[in-house]
Amino acid sequence: MDERFNRWLLPPLLALLFLLIVYQYVSPACPGAACPRRPPASAARREGGPEEREEEEEAVAMPRLAAKFPFARGELCRRVRFDMRGRDVIVFLHIQKTGGTTFGRHLVRNIHLEQPCYCRAGQKKCACHRPGGDKDTWLFSRFSTGWSCGLHADWTELTSCVPAAMERRGCAGNRTLR
Repeated sequence: MDERFNRWLLPPLLALLFLLIVYQYVSPACPGAACPRRPPASAARREGGPEEREEEEEAVAMPRLAAKFPFARGELCRRVRFDMRGRDVIVFLHIQKTGGTTFGRHLVRNIHLEQPCYCRAGQKKCACHRPGGDKDTWLFSRFSTGWSCGLHADWTELTSCVPAAMERRGCAGNRTLR
């Protein structure tokens, strides 16, 4: 009996199991009533022009997510003046796996400024001095000051570390935190 099972029944059972697994990965993402349905073509013709239909199709295709951190419109649209010649400092918060290394490198190498950062060949750090100054820096980042507050310092660490690190660098006037 055991030999007959292995020879005749096992291959069809394995094939059925394989098909079930394949169907699980190939089947539509949201079965049944869970998927948002498109209105019938006749209803779309009655409603409006192609622009309205495109907006509706986009709304159906990409469901709106509820805002996790609802910011006020005024907070999102506010303008902050940065005075490079004054006491302002940009503190770059590097978050891993978000393109932060590339963005940080662009901050020191590719921005057209009155006095661009000075980068030596073969060195990772660049000197980003204020226009007319040779010691005070306008940028606090991995590529300008190094990992002064530790590797991948988070917001809390940077908030407590940056003023002291700037004073150690001889930039005592930089006490304004935003």
